[in-house]
Amino acid sequence: MNKAKKILMNARVIILAISLVMAVFAISPNPWSDGVAIRNIEKNSSAALAGITSPSPQSTLMSKERITMINNQPVHDLAGYAEIVKDIKPNKSVTIKTTKGLYVLHTAQTADFGMSVYEAPKTNIRKGLDLQGGTRVLLQPEEKLTQNDMSTLIDSMRQRLNIFGLSDVVIKESSDLSRNRYILVEVAGVNEEEVKELLAKQGKFEAKIGNETVFKGGKDITYVCRSAECSGLDPEIGCRQLETSWMCRFRFSITLSQEAAERQANATKKLAVVKEQAEEFLNKPLDLYLDDQLTDSLNIGADLKGRAVTDIQISGAGTGTTQPDAIEDYKNSMRKLQTILITGSLPVKLSIIQTDTVSPILGEQFTKNAFLLAGIAITIVMLALVAVYRNLKIAVPIMMTVMFEIIILLGVSALVKRDIDLAAVAGIIAVVGTGVDQQIIITDEVIRGETRRAYTWKEKMHNAFFIIMGAYLVLVVAMLPLIWAGAGLLKGFAFMAIIGATIGVFITRPAYAKIIEIMMRD
Repeated sequence: MNKAKKILMNARVIILAISLVMAVFAISPNPWSDGVAIRNIEKNSSAALAGITSPSPQSTLMSKERITMINNQPVHDLAGYAEIVKDIKPNKSVTIKTTKGLYVLHTAQTADFGMSVYEAPKTNIRKGLDLQGGTRVLLQPEEKLTQNDMSTLIDSMRQRLNIFGLSDVVIKESSDLSRNRYILVEVAGVNEEEVKELLAKQGKFEAKIGNETVFKGGKDITYVCRSAECSGLDPEIGCRQLETSWMCRFRFSITLSQEAAERQANATKKLAVVKEQAEEFLNKPLDLYLDDQLTDSLNIGADLKGRAVTDIQISGAGTGTTQPDAIEDYKNSMRKLQTILITGSLPVKLSIIQTDTVSPILGEQFTKNAFLLAGIAITIVMLALVAVYRNLKIAVPIMMTVMFEIIILLGVSALVKRDIDLAAVAGIIAVVGTGVDQQIIITDEVIRGETRRAYTWKEKMHNAFFIIMGAYLVLVVAMLPLIWAGAGLLKGFAFMAIIGATIGVFITRPAYAKIIEIMMRD
């Protein structure tokens, strides 16, 4: 009892306990968290119009809004959510209860809420794409940029992805040891093609009459409609079955700036009027170009000749082998076109250096395997320690210290919102290995010192920590280059190794040394 009191009252142990409490608070574990969490909300969608907002990228996972009930039916998980949603018909009112309120949604023609969801998180620990599924794209500007230009480019990319409806996005600058500059984009829950279409292309939109450009995406567009009232399936054409596929025509309205409207008026006043099937049009269409590729040609009504009209309709089409595929394609094509019209083109072209896509199912399997292997490794280490020392008073404190170290490390990761990916998991394993090794050094110094009475306890600890501090400094120096190596893709490993070793050297291992000193004394 006296030894236990000494341990609990020791300053090093108290610091360890405080660190543990703070780490658990940062992680905020809640295994009973129910429902599905909202990942993002599309602008002007049914969900947005009902008052549901996209979560802030800076918000903690456990603070994100969760859907717990739809039409008085409880939602427990993602499968349950999908089961309820599939039975909801278009043009209906839907009641959704979340952790932040009650909302009434009015579904559009396709019964789409305009939001994406995922399994409710149980902790604030952020899983990287390797463990949760998603897409990672490494891009490189095709020309050298100043720091201000790079910041502008990243802001433009972030705006484009956010307007497209993706809020759970990480965009950051990275570089390698050769000083090549890259942009790393990570998007959870989105397939590779969507990200590549949005970011790999500059997104230059032009509307031309003949060879004359009348307006461009961005500054020439003052408003783009994205609500169900003025965007969606073209009511006059809708979806049609072709010989071997389906085609769905979409349309949405935009508002031009006065300058763009004047350019269009000047371009149309020279055109002749022609008649097609009892309708009168101008003899040249409005051609829509995306990245210099013609995407659509729209007939211009004769009544628009020479008029500076600011409100016009933009249209396009989506195709697919089945009607649902064509509907999904038209929705993606329309959202991309709307996004580019709002944001304009990116300042420079980007080249895709590397893409990685992990399915959510594979990510879940990675997570399970990581926990399984961690459990096996800890069990093997525990058995080895018992076999070597034949004393649970040594083996148990070592393993408890390792667990405390992992908890504090995860708490720091949650606090700084650092993703845990496979590289980070490797870093945690490295921390565990060095932690056990250094605690064995401390233990051996204590046991060896018992047979060499000339050494005081202070001298024993000094000898042990001289070795530990030397190993710590070597590890930090070795890890620092990995922050930049591989365009920053190994940063998770370096971060975990450095932070974990720092926690060990300054918090957990000093506490372990004091615990083992008190327990081994007569």
